[in-house]
Amino acid sequence: MSIPTAPLSRTGRSVLEVARFCAHEGAEIALRSFRRHQQVTVKGRGNLVTQADLKIEARIHEILAREFPEHAILSEETRATVTLEGWVWVVDPLDGTRNYVSGIPFFCVNMALCRDGEPVLALTFDPNHDEVFWAEAGGGAWVNDEPAHVSAKASVQASVLGVDLGYDDRRGKDILRLVHELFPGMQSMRVPGSAALGLAYAAVGRYDLFVHNHLFPWDLAAGILLVREAGGMITDRGGRAVSLHSEAVVAGGRQAHADFLRIQLKRGWGEPALE
Repeated sequence: MSIPTAPLSRTGRSVLEVARFCAHEGAEIALRSFRRHQQVTVKGRGNLVTQADLKIEARIHEILAREFPEHAILSEETRATVTLEGWVWVVDPLDGTRNYVSGIPFFCVNMALCRDGEPVLALTFDPNHDEVFWAEAGGGAWVNDEPAHVSAKASVQASVLGVDLGYDDRRGKDILRLVHELFPGMQSMRVPGSAALGLAYAAVGRYDLFVHNHLFPWDLAAGILLVREAGGMITDRGGRAVSLHSEAVVAGGRQAHADFLRIQLKRGWGEPALE
């Protein structure tokens, strides 16, 4: 597939420069309100939205509308049903909101630019650790200014496994059953509470594998490109190619990924129920 050339913004900036500006503006809003009282709305068990989510999303929309008025925006809180045709920004203003509300410093601003549903730019900014995970199609993956690569671990047995539960109880229980049946056949397990950072950590080899059963496009878009550009594999739980509409994914180093799918098939876990 040929990689489309992204246009410059109305002010002559590249899409990466605009994405960096958006992410830093959003992070500044998040940090100003972090560990301070603010209104919290409950969308579902464990699924929260704060004033910071809405303010960040509004600020990013403002910037993108000014810089790229011809681009569409798909975002978690206010524009969740936009078509994926043409140039589309996919935005999660604050991934890890449950962590954020609990005062846990592990959350991020997550952005991707897609062309006809394929990510061509990814940027995940963790302001608490001042780390920008980013990738452009064909240009590799990076953490700040350092090149990033997935894990080279050869097996699940040698791997640190990152997982998250999501907001669907049945799918979350499937993850817990998977970990229960797999343990101690891995080094350890981590639950980050941010799917976007979980995928970013898989892209840079901090997690050898990351498994999630309940993702949305704004969780996934940046991670797809980050993992691919870092030399890794990201598929659905059945080993098929992912899209922005995939819900259950396995991501990480190629050898560990293949070993996970082999173990899954051998033990007859199958894929999670996604009804």
